[in-house]
Amino acid sequence: MDSNARVNIGIQRFDKLIEQNKFYIDKTGFIREWWETGSDVSLITRPRRFGKTLNMSMLECFFSNEYAGRSDLFEGLSIWSDSPSGKSEKYRQLQGTFPVIFISFAGVKAGNVKEMKAAVKHLLTEIYGKYKNLMKSEVFDDNDRDHFGSVNKEMDDVTAYMSIKSLCSYLHKVYEKEVIVILDEYDTPMQEAWLNGYWEEAVGFFRSFFDNTFKTNPQLYRGIITGITRISKESIFSDLNNLDVITTTSDEYATAFGFTEEEVFQALDDAGMGAEKQEVKRWYNGFTFGSHTDIYNPWSITSFIAKKGKYEAYWANTSGNGLVNSLIQQGNSEIKQTMEELLQGMSFVTELDEQIVFNQLDGDEDAVWSLLLATGYLKVLNLERVGILKKKVYTLTLTNMETMWMFENMVKGWFKGSTKTAYNEFIKAMLSDNVRMMNAFMNKVALKTFSYFDSGNKPSEEIEPERFYHGFVLGMVVNLADIYKVCSNRESGYGRYDVMLKPIDRSGKAFIFEFKVLNPYEDEKTLEDTLANARAQIEEKQYETELLSEGFSPKQIRKYGFVFRGKTCLIG
Repeated sequence: MDSNARVNIGIQRFDKLIEQNKFYIDKTGFIREWWETGSDVSLITRPRRFGKTLNMSMLECFFSNEYAGRSDLFEGLSIWSDSPSGKSEKYRQLQGTFPVIFISFAGVKAGNVKEMKAAVKHLLTEIYGKYKNLMKSEVFDDNDRDHFGSVNKEMDDVTAYMSIKSLCSYLHKVYEKEVIVILDEYDTPMQEAWLNGYWEEAVGFFRSFFDNTFKTNPQLYRGIITGITRISKESIFSDLNNLDVITTTSDEYATAFGFTEEEVFQALDDAGMGAEKQEVKRWYNGFTFGSHTDIYNPWSITSFIAKKGKYEAYWANTSGNGLVNSLIQQGNSEIKQTMEELLQGMSFVTELDEQIVFNQLDGDEDAVWSLLLATGYLKVLNLERVGILKKKVYTLTLTNMETMWMFENMVKGWFKGSTKTAYNEFIKAMLSDNVRMMNAFMNKVALKTFSYFDSGNKPSEEIEPERFYHGFVLGMVVNLADIYKVCSNRESGYGRYDVMLKPIDRSGKAFIFEFKVLNPYEDEKTLEDTLANARAQIEEKQYETELLSEGFSPKQIRKYGFVFRGKTCLIG
């Protein structure tokens, strides 16, 4: 980092960053690494705010003939430096020699398929407008000019998804060179399509667009695509057998996106903040790309330096986490239970496919973990291949303190407004053994939050109250972390209790909760009948065994049944 460079947050154009002498960590080695791979089309996935757009802008500035003669943008950077192999001269000769088309789908966010197509067509029309002077060339006739003009906001779908392929043909005719196509944030419209219920229509449109742009395009020299997620090949890349996919677990380009620890520590020294290294490491370190385990999020580091060393969850606050929130809030009990463990600093082991199959997110917990890994909220502690088929088995945990902070606040957000007040009052009543008030406030919480957790009313239904009570327990995990260790669904005695609260202060009260829904098939006609069965189960299964073995006295242990019928709760 140039000690005279000014830190500016959010600049995504490489030329502007360099011209204005802004804070920049040299990532031009990515140009060399990408070029040397020779891949026809590369798909690189990284979490948001990891410099994808800046690196794509850097590629454009380096290869595009619109930047011919702009060696000033690269002087002093690694791609321009002399080397014994002479490769720097090779890249100096490459700079500014290709026609390049840069596309970004970052702004394609629409509530329905009609608006999505309109946004894409508007974007393609703008791209064509940038090249309108091409048609002045004598290599084109009136038919060519008419076809060029047909790319406008009113174009049909076929014209739209063939437009970049056609533009490559025009550029090839003028410059007599094949074209490099850069597509940034390819998956933004796809995520919006899934969230807003027009996934299948979007898949059909974009599959044709990607096929024409990157597969059946004779004037394409190289293509590069970036995004957050690796959407399954079967969904939109089914025809791209020339696609080289690089995810967060790949070793390729591992240090090209994000800052290494060495780069972060040097930047802190240059900014006069060297004394903050270990605390910065505690807060912001932890992203893992390939075999590199000490990767930092650029947004957090630049924000920390710009804010003169103020510690905050910069990256976690940069955009909405609505998809992640809904998947966990409405997820099954296994998802919520795993989140309980993660929020207590633990890890878990799972098989998963790094391809995101969006139409499986509602019912497949592995698909949810795949999404959280791709988006940077989880990191890989260990990756093994097991069995004859060499299946990938991942050990995953929360990435760092930022992500821990984000999830804690997300869970707290489930209990907001009047529900939060009722939740807090319930906790106070529980700690003071006031069962009457526990019932009053718990019913307020259940009334407001049952629908959030998508719990059922009857045990015969597919969804039972586990979704509610694990969501409720997650609230305990984040709100009682200073005074209790919260455990759920663990073996103790002759069965598995639902919830156990162990006081950190060994002299405090311990709690055992058993959750049940009224079950008429067990001769339960009233909630009182169900409550009696819940309390009997606590005693019969001897759930207090774990607490007694850890030295807690029977007088310290409180045992409660939580029983439900619809949104009505009875505690006793």
